Amino acid sequence: MDPAIAIPNLLYTYAMRFDDGDFEGAAALFDRGCVVALGQRIAGRAAILAMWQQWVKTYDGKPLTRHITTNPIIELAPDGQTATCQSQWTVLQATPGYPLQVVASGRYRDTLARDGADWHFTEREYRQTDLVGDSSAHTLQALG
Repeated sequence: MDPAIAIPNLLYTYAMRFDDGDFEGAAALFDRGCVVALGQRIAGRAAILAMWQQWVKTYDGKPLTRHITTNPIIELAPDGQTATCQSQWTVLQATPGYPLQVVASGRYRDTLARDGADWHFTEREYRQTDLVGDSSAHTLQALG
């Protein structure tokens, strides 16, 4: 598949699974990679799941969020087998007693590889949080 389609689709798949409360499915996207958060490299589905469980509040298993991923800047390696992608994220949330609002916005830096026709994450760095609103209904720890 064309990397200009496959790579954004991978970014959007992560957001959809996360917002659906399918943390297992989101973590599976990193079976051949890792997540870097707060300068720490987290590898393995169980470790990534544990990190999210320590960070994210859920309501009947769902975070009641929408992760909007925008502005992907994809740089394909000359051999076409690896790529980097910088993108921006914005998290919207509404929960009982908490009106729809922007929780936070920031940036990802992804490293990806092609395995045959399929693209996968080799690393997702939660690069920075640029703007923070009221995250009290979304996170178990302060954002920033």
